[in-house]
Amino acid sequence: MTARVVRPRDSERDQRRAAASLAAAGLGAGDRLLVSATASPALLAAVLGALRTGVVPVVLDPALPAAERAVLAGDAAPAMDVGSAPERLLGDEQADLADVPLARPMHYTSGTTGRRKGVWSGVLAEDDAGSLAREEIDLWEFVPDDRHLVLSPLHHSAPLRFAVHTLLAGGEVLLPGPFDAARAAEVITTQRPTTTFCVPTHLQRLLREQVDWSSFRRLVHAGAPCPAPLKRAVLAAAPAGSVWEFYGSTEAQFTVCSPEHWLAHPGSVGRARPGRRLTTDERGQLWCAVPRWARFEYWRAPEKTAAAWRGDQVTVGDLGRVDDDGTVWLDGRREDLVISGGVNVYPAEVEAVLDAHPAVAESAVFGVPDEEWGQRVVAAYVGTADPAELTRWARERLGAAKRPKSVHRLDDLPRTSTGKVRRLDLPEALGLTAD
Repeated sequence: MTARVVRPRDSERDQRRAAASLAAAGLGAGDRLLVSATASPALLAAVLGALRTGVVPVVLDPALPAAERAVLAGDAAPAMDVGSAPERLLGDEQADLADVPLARPMHYTSGTTGRRKGVWSGVLAEDDAGSLAREEIDLWEFVPDDRHLVLSPLHHSAPLRFAVHTLLAGGEVLLPGPFDAARAAEVITTQRPTTTFCVPTHLQRLLREQVDWSSFRRLVHAGAPCPAPLKRAVLAAAPAGSVWEFYGSTEAQFTVCSPEHWLAHPGSVGRARPGRRLTTDERGQLWCAVPRWARFEYWRAPEKTAAAWRGDQVTVGDLGRVDDDGTVWLDGRREDLVISGGVNVYPAEVEAVLDAHPAVAESAVFGVPDEEWGQRVVAAYVGTADPAELTRWARERLGAAKRPKSVHRLDDLPRTSTGKVRRLDLPEALGLTAD
């Protein structure tokens, strides 16, 4: 099976058609276009046709339940809603486009902690719009010879950003449909993509297939922590210099990590992207100074916006460390922090120890209420390790407060559609209560 190929010339024509339809409907710069469609050439044309005229696409998950979609649609207050049919915008007329997007799409955060928030950047000044596009294209060195493979849903910010900037740089985009490891392996082997964005779960599943990785020059992953054994396996399978990582969020992009940097600092997420600087506050929370074109606010939530910003520095609530040479290490989210007997336990630190066991593919650490300790540390894992053996492994390598008080083997860890583990779902899935 082959993937659909989106060619830049064809997409440019369809972007002009979408822009003409939006203008004919009275939409202008700053208006919002709601779309909730699966990946297609028409979706990319609608998004880029909107962005290159200053209309802001609000891109929703097409699988949202009707009630949840209605809530988000009401919050976004769009001037037009094309639902699952962006092809409706592809009429006979064509309109002029700016050279680069004049806005960023508005995405709603994944909602792993509390109510979803819309991330709004508004319409950018011409210089800022150019800087935003150049930053992304220059960072990943997108060129007209590129063939970018889409493995993640395009309603998420990173996969959409990679596809959009590939087209803007004159490259092609491959759309193989919903992720299936065997199908993706066939597309990689036969259609020879040069770049892709993925999450560690994709990599884990692709390594079980027969894949010819040799066409990749940039295999970029993010979205969730990548266990060190998995990272090393991908580095061994893919061409030298091709496996890159970044740390970012729906709101902003923070670091980039080359394969050389990761091998020198295993488990880190690299250093700050160009034009950025990361520091930590007294609570260990990461803050990033960003350029003007990377600023945003939370849509219709001024109090949340105010809490996220401190001058030109922004935080999304992640905890971490920054070494003297600028290397950044993530300790997790403040919401994931386990406080047991007054000791702060960072799940990422415990997970790194468990993931190093040769019979563990991946682990997730979380806290459950405990009358004596406030919270006790619990771990779930995927792999063939015996629970008693894994408990011994942890006891030999972790201080008493950080050792999981129980470990639970699962076939899979519950995840969001972006690949993040849903730690909040694990206590209920494992039948753990607040006793």
